[in-house]
Amino acid sequence: MARLSVLDRFRPMGAPGPAGPSGVPAVEAQGPATELIPVFAALHADVQGCEELVAAARRQAEHDVAEARTQAAAIVSQAKLDAGAARAEAAAVVERDARARDARDMNRARQEAESVEEAGLALIPAVVGKVTNSLLDPQIADPK
Repeated sequence: MARLSVLDRFRPMGAPGPAGPSGVPAVEAQGPATELIPVFAALHADVQGCEELVAAARRQAEHDVAEARTQAAAIVSQAKLDAGAARAEAAAVVERDARARDARDMNRARQEAESVEEAGLALIPAVVGKVTNSLLDPQIADPK
């Protein structure tokens, strides 16, 4: 029907009577608005369906955002817990490394002390000989 009313708006070409401009609406009282009423009426169900789809999509988006926020909060909480555990583990590693380094330094210091003591003990007979010679030489040189 809509097509017929669109076609009815134009005067037929070659009709008897004076020539008129082609393509001019024959009936201006109805206008395009009345021709579009059935089109919009036919689209009304589709428009409502689209509005329902948009509303459902908005509800789903709000639900998804709320769920994502909940998941993000859980991830942040878990990360904070994991960070504490990681810090404790890192502190334990640092402490273990420091103890190992201290033990190596202590062993090296003991070895150096032992070598100094051995060197000192090796020098004792020579030092004792020098001391006794320095004490006895004056007495031997001057027998009274």
